[in-house]
Amino acid sequence: MRLLSLVLVLGTLFTACEPLGVFEQQAFFPKAVWSAQNKPRFQFQVADTTARYHLFAVIRHNDAYRYNNIWVRFTTKAPGDTLRQQLVSLKLADNKKGWLGTGMDDVYEQRVRLSPQPLKLKAGVYVFNLEQMMRDEPLTGILQAGIRLEKLVP
Repeated sequence: MRLLSLVLVLGTLFTACEPLGVFEQQAFFPKAVWSAQNKPRFQFQVADTTARYHLFAVIRHNDAYRYNNIWVRFTTKAPGDTLRQQLVSLKLADNKKGWLGTGMDDVYEQRVRLSPQPLKLKAGVYVFNLEQMMRDEPLTGILQAGIRLEKLVP
């Protein structure tokens, strides 16, 4: 009984500040081709305004993708706010390590945190649009792109 209690207490201590994924959605691109006209839209409801959140871009690509990065325009609409646009270069590989993120066979997934510090969010509906801003049109080798919001548990 004491051992069980000790395990439960230690488990609680080590997971006290672990993130809890609350939202993740991705758009699928048939034949691994992301056209500039395809601007996936994601929306989610935030109710807990006391929590802090991390926002991630999620990119899944194959080994045939030709670049070390991808330029993506994020458009964000927060509740009661105006549209905000942010152009971001997401690093997918480097010359020493090769592909970053996790991979299986020839498919790789990279989660890139967009908020260096945890965010406090307002209650309401958030809307995100993603747009690939690379020179190639259409952009080949991208299987999926999306958003992940992780709620930090106190």
